[in-house]
Amino acid sequence: MSIQSINPATGEVLETFEETSYEEIERTLARAQSAFLEWRAVPVAARAVHMLRAAEALRGRKPEYARTMTLEMGKPIVQAEAEIDKCAWVCEYYAKHAEALLAQQPRETDASRSYVRFDPLGPVLAVMPWNFPFWQVFRFAAPALMAGNAGVLKHASNVPRCARQIEDTFRDAGFPRGLFGAVLVGSSQVGRLIVDPRVAAVTLTGSEHAGSQVAERAGRELKKTVLELGGSDPFIVLADADLVAAARTAADARLVNSGQSCIAAKRFIVVEPVADQFISRFVEELRARRMGDPTARETQVGPQARIDLRDALHRQVEESVKRGAKRLLGGEVPSGKGAFYPPTLLAAVDRGMPAFDEETFGPVAAVIRAKDEADAVRLANDSMFGLAASLWTQDRARAERLAAQIEAGSVFVNGLVKSDPRLPFGGIKRSGYGRELSEYGIREFVNIKSVWIA
Repeated sequence: MSIQSINPATGEVLETFEETSYEEIERTLARAQSAFLEWRAVPVAARAVHMLRAAEALRGRKPEYARTMTLEMGKPIVQAEAEIDKCAWVCEYYAKHAEALLAQQPRETDASRSYVRFDPLGPVLAVMPWNFPFWQVFRFAAPALMAGNAGVLKHASNVPRCARQIEDTFRDAGFPRGLFGAVLVGSSQVGRLIVDPRVAAVTLTGSEHAGSQVAERAGRELKKTVLELGGSDPFIVLADADLVAAARTAADARLVNSGQSCIAAKRFIVVEPVADQFISRFVEELRARRMGDPTARETQVGPQARIDLRDALHRQVEESVKRGAKRLLGGEVPSGKGAFYPPTLLAAVDRGMPAFDEETFGPVAAVIRAKDEADAVRLANDSMFGLAASLWTQDRARAERLAAQIEAGSVFVNGLVKSDPRLPFGGIKRSGYGRELSEYGIREFVNIKSVWIA
């Protein structure tokens, strides 16, 4: 079986790869296990030297790696460059802080000495998506490797070039041979990787369906999992919000990565007194964004990653309109080559429509009117997802009170939701479980071990 790298802006086949053979998968797992046994004995400070080299390699190869992302999954080139910078940042963050985050923690007990230590588990299987093909991998790999684990990457099948370049980065940074390895296989091979006794744990970023399948298989093997799944994130605008800033940020929040982000705002919940004014500004902001060739620096919205994903998104729009949503902007498949879909705004969206109930993974915004702030929070929580939320108000006390009521893994007040190495990242409900980043992320794949000495 072959795996193709296809440019979604043109439909051109960039390169064809042979799927990793069973024999090579076996060698990858054996190398990962052997490298782990060596790596876990390396002091954290010495691990950091290699992680800093990885950051240097990323910055040095930024033009090459960014172009790979743009050609392979359509990310606008400026955003692709920013993604490489962010990957370097997370490497530097854990190189600097891992030793403190993993330090033994003394405990007062009836022993003469007792403490908690954090020991690595072994090779971690990472099943990663295509939408942030470098960041999603480094977000897992930087803390996992600094904790002393090995990594085995099963990347999305439409970004094989990215997978190979990430593998090259870790190798060239001087990590032990095989400590981080990528296998080019389809999703049907994930189950076989999970059950291999050398795989100690699994992390997945992807769809709710994929997360459920991975959790089921890993559960049968009693292996730890971290799942970062879909979202239908609310963007709540209250009556005292700065509407100019809110509308501008709303467009950014919906169109980041051409709308293909789990933490992109998707449901824009606006209280009645300011709904018309916000919608008017929002339409203008969306209309002003430039869609086109993702290699052009002025492009703000590129193609969707695949034609089938674009078509599925359009069906969600059509079904929502059929059930009563009003199309205020976009919502039509453009003619010509590529998987393009324009910025789209739907109003009068309500429960029972795909634009409310489902994750719309593309540049489609749904506006929902709320009677007041209590109704806005109710609507925000009326979702099977719970990844993140954005809340707009100029009253800090109100913001903190409502943030406590919103059912999400993170709440950003008067700002764009984003992942940050300094903050834990993850969701609740059907958005998954576990956390990445910060001290919580580096301690997900360790043995939290109590030591008691009489």
